[in-house]
Amino acid sequence: MGGSIADRYADLIVSHSKLVVLLVLVLTAVVAAGAAIGESEDGEIGQFETDSEETEALEEIDETYGTDDRVVAQLVVRDEGGDVLTRESLLEGLYLQQEVRENESLNETLADEGFVALENVVATGAVFEDRAAEAEGPPDTSEPTLEEQIEVLEDRSDEEVEELLADVLDPDADNQGEDPYEFLPSDYEPGSTTAESRIAFLFQVDDSGEDDDPEAAYAAQVEIDGLVEDRFDDAFLFGQGVTDEASSNAVGDSFAIITPVALVLVLFALGVAYRDVVDVMVSLFGIGVVMAWLAGILGWLEIPTSQLLIAVPFLLIGLSIDYSLHVIMRSREARAGVLERDTRGGADPETVEEPAADGGNDERTVRNGMRLGLAGVVLALAAATFSTGVGFLSNVVSPLPAIQDFAILSAGGILATFVAFAVLVPALKVEVDDLLEGRFGIDRQKDPFGRSAGPVNRALSGVVSLVQRAPLAVVAVALLLAIGGAYGATGIDTEFNEADFLPEDAPDWAKSLPGPLAPDTYTISDDAAYLGDNFQEQGEGSQAQILIRGDVTDPATLAAIENGTAGIDGDSSGTIATGPGGEPSIESPVSVIQEVADENESVAAALEERDTDGDGLPDEDLEGLYDELYEADEDAAATVLYRTDDGEYETARMLVDVRGDASAQAVADDTRALASVIEADAPVSAIATGGPVTNAVVQDALLETLVQAFAVTLVVILVFLTVLYWVRHRALTLGAITLAPVVAALAWLLGTMALLDVPFNSETAVITSLAIGLGVDYSIHVGERFQDESNRRDSLQDALAATVTGTGGALLGSALTTAAGFGVLALALAPPLQRFGLVTGLSIIFAFIACLTVLPCLLVVRERVLERVA
Repeated sequence: MGGSIADRYADLIVSHSKLVVLLVLVLTAVVAAGAAIGESEDGEIGQFETDSEETEALEEIDETYGTDDRVVAQLVVRDEGGDVLTRESLLEGLYLQQEVRENESLNETLADEGFVALENVVATGAVFEDRAAEAEGPPDTSEPTLEEQIEVLEDRSDEEVEELLADVLDPDADNQGEDPYEFLPSDYEPGSTTAESRIAFLFQVDDSGEDDDPEAAYAAQVEIDGLVEDRFDDAFLFGQGVTDEASSNAVGDSFAIITPVALVLVLFALGVAYRDVVDVMVSLFGIGVVMAWLAGILGWLEIPTSQLLIAVPFLLIGLSIDYSLHVIMRSREARAGVLERDTRGGADPETVEEPAADGGNDERTVRNGMRLGLAGVVLALAAATFSTGVGFLSNVVSPLPAIQDFAILSAGGILATFVAFAVLVPALKVEVDDLLEGRFGIDRQKDPFGRSAGPVNRALSGVVSLVQRAPLAVVAVALLLAIGGAYGATGIDTEFNEADFLPEDAPDWAKSLPGPLAPDTYTISDDAAYLGDNFQEQGEGSQAQILIRGDVTDPATLAAIENGTAGIDGDSSGTIATGPGGEPSIESPVSVIQEVADENESVAAALEERDTDGDGLPDEDLEGLYDELYEADEDAAATVLYRTDDGEYETARMLVDVRGDASAQAVADDTRALASVIEADAPVSAIATGGPVTNAVVQDALLETLVQAFAVTLVVILVFLTVLYWVRHRALTLGAITLAPVVAALAWLLGTMALLDVPFNSETAVITSLAIGLGVDYSIHVGERFQDESNRRDSLQDALAATVTGTGGALLGSALTTAAGFGVLALALAPPLQRFGLVTGLSIIFAFIACLTVLPCLLVVRERVLERVA
């Protein structure tokens, strides 16, 4: 039944080729119109929330403590081997602030604080010093203007500024609540008046909606970064706007570099495989139709563009080349006389060299060759389309909208690939070849790739010999490698680090490219590493939190907090940031009480009264001390304590600064460890939360979802293949055998990723779905061809040779072309594109090797077992 359906389908396409071409082109025009009619906005990978105690705790903190909606960027000034605490350098910092303030559009994005920097602390101290010297009564303590700060430093000599610095940086100095050490690197020696670098914080506001990015603030960061580069020899502004700009530019520069390289490689591979300009042009036309459908689907469904969707065109180009090679090579085989009619429908075997049943003079005509070739491959293409589509559509269960869009767009594109290469290209090739042969007398009969004598044919013949001689040995080696890969996968890094997404600087050879091909210089990745290694960051993602519920007025709670923070030694392997003195950068009820007590006599007296053992912590009546704290400095107290309208203290929280270059999972682990210490020593519950922790929860949940989608995909494909082969060949085991090399290739891929330190996270999990999609595609073609040849030929050896040299040649051309197209992404400047190219290229290579070695061996072993049983 299957054979007759394929025959009727092929006859329909070939007999009405002009009408088919016209209808498909009209349909393509309708679909492609979506690109002009639909509106597609820029999107991001996206965020989603999971039901967890961490997210619940963060929601409670947002409701009770409030949130800081300011945008924060960091300005780092450095002079390795030099000193950035000179009068000249400090004045340059103030001049920069003045320049930004005088720019109306930039000034509108600044919060009330604007720049907060060491130069402001030093200059403010100088202003207060002058006011105290000039005042007859109490000196003016109002905040000095930026102009006053600049003027007072300009009037002082280098030596006088150094004396000011010494006073400000004195560990025992009172700087009106500002901690000057927060502007200095972690290796700074307290009291020193020199440092190789310093940091300033830029606070911004934006009127964008709650769920929108603060575009105006981000744009201002980019412009301010340009001012920083103009004013300092070695300085950088680090913020989300700057990183977004660098990432966007890096993607553009990457495609400017890799597009011509990929185009040359793909054209070269297609040229080698086809050795015919016309067939290359027909294939490229089909790819163009697929791209038109892709753009139309994107517009009609109004799918927002995101970095993740960059993968879809490459995926479809790879599949298009694969489908094209199978269709065109199979028609070449038919015209070369190496195919036979399918006899499953009951017809007598007849080779293509015999007279045509429809009255034609030769079965090797253009139309009869395509008719027979398409009939032999269309069901495999349909099965591959379904299974590959399912492989990608399984990602629709993801809670991330961008990954859902990726799944839908990929599935729609895969359907378009089938329409282009199983419907349009066969009809178009028939018309073109008929025209060239009939009107211009150009012979369009070409040898299929891998069939004619040459190195490719010898290599494929060697595979046939290996499979015949040692199928069990090949399967055993593949199994051992798969087991090793699976074992390696157990230790694969599953952490998600946002620093891994920052673009890297181009190699020297790329920078030497001419004109527009030469990429910009990207230091953002090095800047992020320097910032994380040397400073305490501020802003989104730089703080974890711990929400403490229960009896927060029990003195044991403060003792537990103190013990927990004292156990953090500032080890470089940890993620919790430490200050220049080595103390962990944590704000808690303990730190706030101590800071306010240093400045407020009533709080200091209340603390001393309740500290019975002299350890600096209250041992009784903690609620009364909290009341004193609220009365003295409500803003500071409300940062770490939540007091109800009735005066009851319900919760406390800790703000934990973390290293910006640390992974979300590592931050979550360290924060949870600190929370566990507090819970163990006090009658409270402590929940680790905050941006990095909830990000880790989200990433872990997303990864779990994707792994579940993998499992569901494999089961669905297994069921589909089992049903397909039962209907087609009455063989229940063929489905599992066809899927086995795909699973082996996936295990090899994961093991190689572990060896190369490529993480398996929510990003690469989506990419590795290509291993399933393309692997199943390759496997179905080999399995179907083997079964067809087994039904047509007398010996297992002949069937195996026809399969490996016929379909194997098409697969080799497809794998080389697709791997080359994807592999050049490893040249990209954006790490996500590099990983995409590397992982995808490996998945294609492994899928090809598994389907051309492991699968034939399994099929041979199955046939031999069946022969013995029979």
